[in-house]
Amino acid sequence: MNTIKVSVKDRLATITLDRGKSNALNRELITELDEMLHNISADDNVGGVILTGTAPFFSAGLDLIELYDYNEEEAKSFWTLFLNFTANMVAFKKPIIAAISGHSPAGGCVMALACDYRIMAEGQYIIGLNEVPVGIIVPNSIFQLYSFWIGKAEASRSLLTGKLFSPEEALKMGLVDELVKSESLLTAAERKIKKYMELESNTWSQSKLNIREELIATTKKDQSAELEKMLAQWWSPSTRHILKTILANLQRK
Repeated sequence: MNTIKVSVKDRLATITLDRGKSNALNRELITELDEMLHNISADDNVGGVILTGTAPFFSAGLDLIELYDYNEEEAKSFWTLFLNFTANMVAFKKPIIAAISGHSPAGGCVMALACDYRIMAEGQYIIGLNEVPVGIIVPNSIFQLYSFWIGKAEASRSLLTGKLFSPEEALKMGLVDELVKSESLLTAAERKIKKYMELESNTWSQSKLNIREELIATTKKDQSAELEKMLAQWWSPSTRHILKTILANLQRK
């Protein structure tokens, strides 16, 4: 695998995103992570997962540099891949904790939201869904995932302004569950997930799936109509202009 590192100890798998400095989500990373979680789901020797990155990033979200150059067919297949990956993460039956090692906007936040518990490192980091200012239409499935944790009113306000939160703000609103110093991040994640793993596994998993029943149905339903609207906006001159400006800023850094 080129974009993730995996270690297993005492039935606990730790998956570390490992694609450059920012762990931007491209086709390869999403495919590798999706396949790894699928394999772990079927592996009785693994009871839980910690998903993490490396400071100062958890994941910067979708790799806009790569996406910008996609043709229409490539763009459609990528967005389909991402929405399916999100649905699979939401329906992942085993305990999975996000150990958020740094910045986690947009797609990085989506991955964290799909987990059962979020522990974030203290620091000058941001987290949230900022798709609207970037010119990307947010599908209902992502809104439902956001509101699952922070409520529909706050999710609506935050999404429509693309607000990004500091770790302290994220903790206060319930977007993350715990803040710790960076050096304690994995220790805290292990402590939490082991509490889940001590419980009877089938009871825990079925309860998780029951709790998420509506959310799973929303993320797994046919989203082709919404995707067509997203793609139409993606190719619009206004969104292309926004993306071009963002890319110019990224490439200066």
